[in-house]
Amino acid sequence: MKRTIAFAVLLALSSAGALANTCPALMAEIDAALPSATLSEADMQRVMELRTQGEAQHEAGDHAASEASLNEAKSLLGM
Repeated sequence: MKRTIAFAVLLALSSAGALANTCPALMAEIDAALPSATLSEADMQRVMELRTQGEAQHEAGDHAASEASLNEAKSLLGM
């Protein structure tokens, strides 16, 4: 029984770590695409807002929300 609980805890912790590592990779992809992006001023502003929001969410530990924000920014960039 103790082994099962320990395994469940380990599994939960490893998946949270995976999400935490995804956020910086998404931010890097956005940062790399920004210099060559051809977006309207409004869309560029929205991408920047989402990028900033995603970073703040990541730092606060809300990796699911961060990933959603960053993926929306990528979508606006056509990625």
